[in-house]
Amino acid sequence: MRTQAQLLAPPRPATPVWSYGGALPGPELRFRQGDRLSLRARNDLDTPTSIHWHGLRVPNAMDGVAHLTQPPIPPGGDFHYEFDLPDAGTYWYHPHMGGAEQLGRGLAGALVVEEETPIRVDRDLVWMLQDWRLEPDGAIAPGFDGMHDAMHGGRIGNRVTLNGRPGPRIAVAPNERLRLRIVNAATARIFALDFGALAPVVVALDGQPVAPHAPEGGAVLIGPGMRADIALDASGGAGTEAPVRDLFRPDGAYEVATLVHGDTPLRTRAPDWDMALPPNPLPEPDLAAATRHDIVFHGGMMGQMMMGADAPAMIDQMRQGRMWFVNGRAAQGHDDPPLIVAERGSTQLIAMENRTGWWHPIHLHGHVFRIVSRDGRPTVHREWRDTVLMAPEERVEIAFRADNPGDWMLHCHVLAHQAAGMAALVRVVDAA
Repeated sequence: MRTQAQLLAPPRPATPVWSYGGALPGPELRFRQGDRLSLRARNDLDTPTSIHWHGLRVPNAMDGVAHLTQPPIPPGGDFHYEFDLPDAGTYWYHPHMGGAEQLGRGLAGALVVEEETPIRVDRDLVWMLQDWRLEPDGAIAPGFDGMHDAMHGGRIGNRVTLNGRPGPRIAVAPNERLRLRIVNAATARIFALDFGALAPVVVALDGQPVAPHAPEGGAVLIGPGMRADIALDASGGAGTEAPVRDLFRPDGAYEVATLVHGDTPLRTRAPDWDMALPPNPLPEPDLAAATRHDIVFHGGMMGQMMMGADAPAMIDQMRQGRMWFVNGRAAQGHDDPPLIVAERGSTQLIAMENRTGWWHPIHLHGHVFRIVSRDGRPTVHREWRDTVLMAPEERVEIAFRADNPGDWMLHCHVLAHQAAGMAALVRVVDAA
């Protein structure tokens, strides 16, 4: 539905946005591990839409990809989503039709599946980050399909909000322990969150538990579509303020929020509670029996161009407005032949190479994968993820058990890149 949100500091005007249930972000949906979600989505917009449950291992018919797993929900229509929730963690929901505009106008919400035995904290909070390109009068700027954005880093906005508010001041008690479930719901912006003198501990990535550790480089790096759960002790001392800054672009650093410590400590010192989360029931990939696939991403400005026999076909696709390529092919729609066909239960190892000048968060629907290596070096945590952020010129290997039948999207979650061709299908079939 359409509503208004105060994305600029008062007294500047409110912004017309699209929302779920009139809230920005959408309603926070909370369940317990093993629950069954049953939700009827009604479309009060004047354009078709759908809901994708990002990161959840759902049946294919519930994945919410319009024209692939379901028909679009027409204006005035509805769709019944129903599925089990076997995995605890932090997930989110958003459209998967006209996604760059619909997400860019505000359609996003968090979905939390609580563990049977969660880690002990004083408060469990969702931080949903959204990025907006606003006109001086507060209106959302048009041009969601601009060629310049598509060929570069996507549609980067000029305002950022946390839970729908610009630069909020958040009250904390000294020595309080928080669990922050950080969701990047931007269409293109990458965040590197620096907590200053505070010491965040990463306990889950994309909803999946990981050995508790300090973030690499000191900042929590989180690309579009990705999530990070952190345990954070408010250790700044009574009456102090702790700014949280985005340092991904050091020359454009800014404050995302400020943690304001009260005058009364919650306890005399930080707690020493265990931070390790219980694992989810994920099928472990069998690397010794894995089928290997090599995927190369080309396209955009300032990247390596494709050479050889496939170059003319790529140039022809570029003339048609397709700027990003997966093994030399730009996605034309959901009728394209699958890039990978996998027998149900098999292990698939995908070696991906980013031959472009831009970062890409690569998201796989319907499955969770282990990150096996980066640039030929085994990863420290072998973390489970559903979206992996690839730096320019980086090589990444992922592996997963293809146990969920159907046609699943593999795509860049910089949505301008996806729309301009950076997408493919992975088909999981039952054995003959």
